[in-house]
Amino acid sequence: MFSPELGHYALALACVIAAVQGVFPFIGLYFRNLSLINLAPRLAYGQCIALTVSFICLIYAAVTNDFSVRNIAMNSAVSKPLLYKITGVWGNHEGSILLWAFILSLCGAVVSIFGRHSLPTLLKARVVAVLGLIATGFELFCLTTSNPFTRLFPAPWDGQGMNPLLQDPGLAFHPPILYTGYVGFAVPFAFAIAALLEGRVDTAWGRWVRPWAITAWCFLTCGIAAGSWWSYYVLGWGGYWFWDPVENASLIPWLTGTALVHSAVVVEKRNTLKIWTILLAIATFSFSLSGTFLVRSGILNSVHAFANDPARGIFILGLLGAVIGSSLLLFACRAPLLTDNTFFAPLSRETLLIFNNIILCSLCAVVLTGTLYPPFMALLTGHVISVGKPFFDATTIPLALPLFMTMGVAPMLPWKRAQLWTLLNKLWFSIGLTSIAAFIIIRRLYGVLPFLCAIAALWVIITSVSDLAQRIALFRVAFRISLTRARALPRAIIGSAIAHVGVGIAVLGLSAMSQAQHLIVEMPIGSTKHFAGYDWTLTDVEEKPGPNYTALIATLDVRSHGKQIALLHPARRHFNLQNQTITHVSIAPRLLADFYSVLGEQHDVTHNTIYVLRLHYNPLASWIWLGAIVMTFGGALAFSDRRTHTRAIYHQNISPPMIEAL
Repeated sequence: MFSPELGHYALALACVIAAVQGVFPFIGLYFRNLSLINLAPRLAYGQCIALTVSFICLIYAAVTNDFSVRNIAMNSAVSKPLLYKITGVWGNHEGSILLWAFILSLCGAVVSIFGRHSLPTLLKARVVAVLGLIATGFELFCLTTSNPFTRLFPAPWDGQGMNPLLQDPGLAFHPPILYTGYVGFAVPFAFAIAALLEGRVDTAWGRWVRPWAITAWCFLTCGIAAGSWWSYYVLGWGGYWFWDPVENASLIPWLTGTALVHSAVVVEKRNTLKIWTILLAIATFSFSLSGTFLVRSGILNSVHAFANDPARGIFILGLLGAVIGSSLLLFACRAPLLTDNTFFAPLSRETLLIFNNIILCSLCAVVLTGTLYPPFMALLTGHVISVGKPFFDATTIPLALPLFMTMGVAPMLPWKRAQLWTLLNKLWFSIGLTSIAAFIIIRRLYGVLPFLCAIAALWVIITSVSDLAQRIALFRVAFRISLTRARALPRAIIGSAIAHVGVGIAVLGLSAMSQAQHLIVEMPIGSTKHFAGYDWTLTDVEEKPGPNYTALIATLDVRSHGKQIALLHPARRHFNLQNQTITHVSIAPRLLADFYSVLGEQHDVTHNTIYVLRLHYNPLASWIWLGAIVMTFGGALAFSDRRTHTRAIYHQNISPPMIEAL
């Protein structure tokens, strides 16, 4: 029923529908033809249904071990667990591009569904048409250079299997979440193009864009955090972020996306920063596409990269040039129409939000430069240059510190104009508490930059909580009155404060991880090593079979003064099909520190087997991902604010009676 031919046909059909979706609404807008304009949402539904069928067909081929499909034969095997047969569909180049196209079609369908009664007809048609044009490019990419349904003859009896490093639950769900964040920014991009075409941006436009920007930002935050966690517990080197080029490719749009979320708020509240917001929407999605090109073309070498094909790179480069070039040309022609005459004082919330956005864009420029400099220098000079952690730490931290400092102050400022003395009255408690914290932690953190980052993180947390406390008059009125005020407080304000607290928690974890300790030891069974104030005892090593591997599993008993603190089981897994051995990290996460171990090689010495172990003591490591969870929760809470979904007043260029008369 769900044959590869049906999947291929559905993909081709989706491409045709997407092309019609991208062209017919614009024709209808030009000729004022309401029938063609109203086709946009119906075509978006059709494209989404066709790609759903195509995606199901590819999953069905993987589950049923249809090795006549080249993609399945290259990335699956009979012995592969069912979970990884399904999730492995997007663990390769062809499947990941199909997933990208599917999520993009889903975005178009969701815009059509939720915009039925809230979005003006003409604006919705433009937005859906732009999404259709983008989808056409990616579906053509799938059909021409990255077809996931290409047949293989003769079909092998078994497949080559999945990369063992990718056979992990964390990475199984990391790509869909990350891609939803990437592709989600296509919707603000489409709104930006629609606004440029119409030549107007107002508070209603800001209200429509903000929830989409927040949603994409939440998914991208989760995706980056999941990738960082995978790097931490799968790669086995004890770290959470390698400044890998592909990691940077996801961080770059996250930085501009964060700026976009804040700029959209200013457009909604104050009807200003219109040009800035439009440009950020274009830049964020452009960086998402650029990251795809850099990874898929083979320009960036990475532990994550899995496709080095010049033909694919040229296609994506052409698509990238078409999308970015046309959008920037349109911006250059139409941006002068979006100027505003709104004024605000140097000390105001608008000013600090602009300052923060400039820093976020500066951070983006630094990361982009550090990522692209090595390949371009290699292209120009032939010399291989490495840009790693020292460069990024030295350039990003000085920029991030003022960002954190103003992050805590901006929500306390009123719009348009603020009084310095009033602001200081709000901040005195936060300043005092942060100063006390600085005296406490100065003895625990070594290094100027980690100390400053920790202080900045505490400042963000304290000021965010203090702002909420002042809004509900906590400790100044009866508790039940404060509780009533808290319930009446808009969820967007609470969500913003929680997201800022999440940033502070994550930065505290990053600062503490700079003090991590590690040790490589050789231990026979029964021996004990004192490390980081704890006794680590290797109690046993045994061999056990797995679903498609054999594992050598060690048992480490971690104790303090005779009391067991953690029990670790690091392992080495040998995958027979790929003839590859990988390490399986064992982590005991605790609130204040992670106990982390990796099992290495073994050798015999005088009839005694010695095992190489790498031990890590990582203070506050789990706070990094806890902070990401809190950030995402804050974003979700802000999205749930009923005011975000209230229908805004927006005046069409064509009045409703004229539309009905068409």
